[in-house]
Amino acid sequence: MLSSVLIANRGEIARRIIRTARELGVRTIAVYSEADADAPFVMEADVAILIGPAPARESYLVPEKIIAAARQTGAEAIHPGYGFLSENADFAQAVIDAGLVWIGPPPSAIRAMGLKDAAKKVMIEAGVPTTPGYLGDDQSAERLSAEAARIGFPVLIKAVAGGGGKGMRKVDRAEDFAALLASCQREASASFGDDRVLLEKYVTRPRHIEVQVFGDTHGNVVHLFERDCSLQRRHQKVIEEAPAPGMDEATRAAVCGAAVKAAQAVGYVGAGTVEFIADASEGLRADRVWFMEMNTRLQVEHPVTEMVTGQDLVEWQLRVASGEPLPLVQDEITLDGWAMEARLYAENPATGFLPSTGPLTHFRLPEGDVRVDSAVEEGGEVTPFYDPMIAKLIAHGVDREDAADRLAQACRLVEVWPVKTNAAFLARCAGDPDFVDGAVDTGFIEARLDALTAREFSDAPTLAAIGQRLEAFMEADQPKADVWASAPSRLLGFRMNAPRAAMTLPLTVDGKSMPLRVALAGAGKGDDWSWDITVEDGRPLDDVDVLPGIFGADPLYVFEGGDVQEFDFTPQVGGGAYAAASDGAILSPMPGKIVSVAVEAGQAVSKGQTLLTLEAMKMEHALAAPFDGVVAELSATAGGQVSEGVVLAKLEPVT
Repeated sequence: MLSSVLIANRGEIARRIIRTARELGVRTIAVYSEADADAPFVMEADVAILIGPAPARESYLVPEKIIAAARQTGAEAIHPGYGFLSENADFAQAVIDAGLVWIGPPPSAIRAMGLKDAAKKVMIEAGVPTTPGYLGDDQSAERLSAEAARIGFPVLIKAVAGGGGKGMRKVDRAEDFAALLASCQREASASFGDDRVLLEKYVTRPRHIEVQVFGDTHGNVVHLFERDCSLQRRHQKVIEEAPAPGMDEATRAAVCGAAVKAAQAVGYVGAGTVEFIADASEGLRADRVWFMEMNTRLQVEHPVTEMVTGQDLVEWQLRVASGEPLPLVQDEITLDGWAMEARLYAENPATGFLPSTGPLTHFRLPEGDVRVDSAVEEGGEVTPFYDPMIAKLIAHGVDREDAADRLAQACRLVEVWPVKTNAAFLARCAGDPDFVDGAVDTGFIEARLDALTAREFSDAPTLAAIGQRLEAFMEADQPKADVWASAPSRLLGFRMNAPRAAMTLPLTVDGKSMPLRVALAGAGKGDDWSWDITVEDGRPLDDVDVLPGIFGADPLYVFEGGDVQEFDFTPQVGGGAYAAASDGAILSPMPGKIVSVAVEAGQAVSKGQTLLTLEAMKMEHALAAPFDGVVAELSATAGGQVSEGVVLAKLEPVT
């Protein structure tokens, strides 16, 4: 077994590797940027080395700094995790040339499978079925446009060096092709340093099926069954599961066999994932499943495979890198139950899933019934420099319905503030009746987006907030003979020589005014007091048995179903924080870099038209016109860095 390993990554995956390495008695070395100085993975490693400023291009993406840290600390091996340099063949070769053990496949395998066009050619030669498309060297816009027309719309533009949904665009119409191609190439260049693309026929009812494979240095290759990653949003995986719903044994044997054949074709060693796209219009069938790409690394969703097979894939990686044979042969690997994983992101579904940054003042994740792999802890911070995934919630059940129920419940128990998360969105996805029934394809979320992102609350949060607020007025002692010396609660609604009157409490909920009419009833002895409460429209609040979690004093933050509401009993002036911003100001939703400006001052624009594009947290975000108008002011310039809340442009409505 290896004696020490340097982890060339950060966050959740670094913690995950540290956990298994510690169990095996392997010393761990973390590398970190200035932004991660206080991160949990830095504290948990045996040794930690600072390698540069916050931007990944100046720290985690600099091979020389990582190898120097390995030499400085006497590390025997380097584990790249996923993302960053994990699929960089030159980095893998540099690690080997430095006399270190590379915990991953040979550089030759990374090169063979790292470029989507070359990988598809290898698969065709190996007899693995692939989707129709264009893999040519001619990358001119004219040639690509012509090939897209030949394939037939809709088509997918995919970065040759891409992965993780980045550098990918669906094009429905020929007239949109040029603009989407340019956007795809910019994102590909920024993410991978390579703007080349390939084209594929877009499957109208696609399922994303992938197979976990593992190889060792003794020539053995096995699969650990399949995962289904069809629940996606804009090609980003949202919920992954194992096994795949609707997979019969014949189709499983064909798909898993093709994955093993693909790994053998490139002399694969270590953990890898062979990804397939399936046409699910008539269910899963072996003749309608095509090779899409291979990820030559450990996947974000590897825990679902671990849960259904009972194997620790990081332990397998460390053992294979130590020269040991695979722990099990194919017949010894079995499936047990069902597992699902949800990716908890620091993002706001209510604003089109824009990333959310800031301190984690309140951070509570579920315990006990699910596995939680988290990148952060309470008191930490989500910065704009890295991927917005802050945790993974993994549920295991006896069957698919049980796993989905456990996952949905876990997502409902998430409490995070002030950073926004997609927890409530995940809970609705996992609890959707069609999802539970297995009626899933990659268009599932888009078809139900409004319902899945709607903020819906019961009376419970309001009752919880009111109860805590009124508790401050209540005292356990009895009313005193001198009424003016009585506790404040005993005087609520008090009038001289008249029955108690109702009173109105000022309340804002998420910045919107919602005055409460409160009447005190009861004899005023002991705990006999009761409250009759109605909201502004006269609707009484329904009682509930279980109240949700509460954080803060005034304002209060009340969590329900993975979402949060803000309750402020201080009178608000000017309509509150959520008043409609109809003045035409286009604000930067987060810190980032302006990658393109599509308009000029004085230009007429229509509602929904893209004005400029902001790059943040490794993704591009298009900022669109909120109404028809004219660009009155334009302060944004391509290449400029901006802070959150900065006015980038201002529109005047057409009169």
